[in-house]
Amino acid sequence: MSSAFIRGSAAAVLSSFLLAVPAHAQAPKASKSKARFEIVVPPEMQKGPVTGRALLMISRTNDREPRLQTGRTGVPFYGHDMEAVNAGTPVVIDGSDLGHEVDSIDEIPAGDYYVQAMVNVYSEFKRADGHTLWMHDDQWEGQHWQSSPGNMYSAMQKVHLDAKAGYTVRLLMTGKIPPIASLPDDEWVKRFKFQSPSLTKFWGRPIYLGATVLLPRDYDKSTISYPVNYQQGHFSTAAPFRMAPGSDALKQWTAADFPRVIVVTFQHPTPYFDDSYAVNSVNVGPYGDAIMNELIPEVEKRFRVIREPWARWLSGGSTGGWEALALQLFHPDFFGSTWAGCPDPVTFSGGAIDLYKDTNAFYKDFPWYRHPTIYAREINGDIRETARQRSYLELVTATKGRSGEQRDIFEAVYGPIGKDGYFQPLYDKRTGVIDQSVVQYWKEHYDLVEYMKKNWPALGPKIVDKIHVYVGDADTYFLDRAVRVMDAWMKTTTNPHYEGFFMYGDQKPHCWSG
Repeated sequence: MSSAFIRGSAAAVLSSFLLAVPAHAQAPKASKSKARFEIVVPPEMQKGPVTGRALLMISRTNDREPRLQTGRTGVPFYGHDMEAVNAGTPVVIDGSDLGHEVDSIDEIPAGDYYVQAMVNVYSEFKRADGHTLWMHDDQWEGQHWQSSPGNMYSAMQKVHLDAKAGYTVRLLMTGKIPPIASLPDDEWVKRFKFQSPSLTKFWGRPIYLGATVLLPRDYDKSTISYPVNYQQGHFSTAAPFRMAPGSDALKQWTAADFPRVIVVTFQHPTPYFDDSYAVNSVNVGPYGDAIMNELIPEVEKRFRVIREPWARWLSGGSTGGWEALALQLFHPDFFGSTWAGCPDPVTFSGGAIDLYKDTNAFYKDFPWYRHPTIYAREINGDIRETARQRSYLELVTATKGRSGEQRDIFEAVYGPIGKDGYFQPLYDKRTGVIDQSVVQYWKEHYDLVEYMKKNWPALGPKIVDKIHVYVGDADTYFLDRAVRVMDAWMKTTTNPHYEGFFMYGDQKPHCWSG
C-alpha cells in the first residue's frame, strides 16, 4: 500500500527471483498431481447442495488449529470453488489449485504436517440490478471466514505428505461455527442494530446496519444534548476507544474534568468486506445514502445529540481514515470537521501500486529491468509482503473478489460492475496486468484529491479549517505517499487558499495518528 527503504542488493535478488517465477504461478495448469485432498460435507452437516469455497490449511505446528494460522504471513493454504455440490460428494484440491505462501501442494516439502479444511458457505443474492451473485452473507462477524457462524470445518489431522510419492487425504466436515454472542450493554455503552430498507432492496436479502454508542458521564442524570464524534473503522461491536469496565481509559472518560461528548462507531459489513467505505457504489450498494439517511438519523433519534454541523465531527484510521475524509468531502455542510489517521489511498497516484504510472500491479518496470512491487514494509525497510503475494492471498481465499480482504474491497467500492455482476477487476490477479479503463473509472469516481480539484470553487469554502490528516512517514502500506500528494496540492489552492492540517510521524508505521 518505498523502494527507497529497500537496499539495492535485496531488491536485485528478489527481482531476479520473481522474474524466474515458474509458469504455474502465472496461470492454471492441467492437473498431473499425485497429491490430493478430498474435502467432504456429510449429509448430517448440510441439507441440500453447498455453494461456497473449500479451503485447505497446512501447518507444521498444532499450537492452534490451522484455520486460525492463515494470514498475510501465515501457513500455506489452498482453495477451490464449490457450486451446488451435493452432500457427500468430495471436493478435490490438488496440485493445480493455487496456494498462498506455497503456490502448489506439489511444492510442499515431504514431511509430517497438521492439516485442516473449512467450507466458507455462500448465499444467493438476487440484486435489484438484475444480477444474481453468490456471496458470503455476513453473520455480524465482519466477513472473517475463519470464524463466521454456519461455516464448517474438519478436525485437525496429523499426516505425512510426500507429493512425489503421491497421497490422498480425506477431510470430513465435523464442526460448524456457532452464532456470535452479543456483547452486553452497560451504563456507558449502548448498541443497536436494524435492517436497512435501501440495502436490503439492493441486495435482495436482509442487510443490517448498527452502531455502538459511548455515553458521557451523567448522561442519564441530565437532559442536555451533546456533540458527537462519529469514529470510523473496521467492524467491531466493542466499545469505542476500548472502554472496558474498570480500565484506565474509562476512568479518564468519566473524570470530572474530561469533556462530555458522545462517541459513535458504525457497523456496516457488506457481502464483500467488513466495512462498506461509507459511500455509494455500483457493486457494494447505496451505503453512503443508508448511513446518512438511515443510520445517523437513528442515532439522533435514540440519543441526545446536538443536530448541528459544528457538533458533528469525524475521526478514524486506515479504512476509517479514508471514510472520515470522504464523508467530510461528500457532505461538507453536514459535518463540522474530520481527523483522519493513516487513511487508505486518498489518491491513486504515488502509492505502493501507482495506478497512474504502473502498467503492472506486481512489478515496477524500468528500461532494462524490473523489480517487484513492495506492498508492505517494516520500519527498517525489510519487506513484509509483495503486491503479488497480497493478490495471491486474496485470490486463494476466494474468486470473483469474494475474499473479504483489502484489495478486493477497494475494487468492489471503487470499480465498475462487470458483465457477470461482480466487480470488473482492476488487474489480472495472476499476472498483475492493469486494466486502464478501470483505472480511469476509479479516478473519476473515488480519487479524493481529484474530487477536490474538480469541485474546489464550491467545496473549498465549506471545508476550510475542517481537514486534519495524520500519517507515519514510514507507513507500512506506503499510505504516506498519497497523503503527500494531497498535502502538496492543497498548498496550491486559491479562492479560498486552504492548506489543511497535515502531520507526519517520523519513522512511524501504520497506523500512527499523532
